[in-house]
Amino acid sequence: MAVRRIVPNLKASDPELARKFYQELLDLDVVMDHGWILTFASDVTSRPEVSVASEGGSGTPLPSLSIEVDDVDIIYQRAKAAGLEIPYDITIEPWGVRRFYVCDPFGNIVNILSHG
Repeated sequence: MAVRRIVPNLKASDPELARKFYQELLDLDVVMDHGWILTFASDVTSRPEVSVASEGGSGTPLPSLSIEVDDVDIIYQRAKAAGLEIPYDITIEPWGVRRFYVCDPFGNIVNILSHG
């Protein structure tokens, strides 16, 4: 038996609002659209992971999602230009990741990060 993938399901009264954030900000493709649910994906293969935490690290709130990107600075600049709420500014953490938090249209805190 093997876990093939793990998919977070974020509550949204209007899933269509997610397009600007997940598709335009993060360059994810819409791979499923049933109206009541939109699924965004990348063509990059990764292994399934689940993190369990008491906080987000460095005394920050626990984010709903952590999304690793190849260039966090590009996404940070897009988020700033779009006027998105950034509750935790870009920083290099003691454990070696460069990251920031941004809020999606539904109020979820999303941890955007790149490994050093």
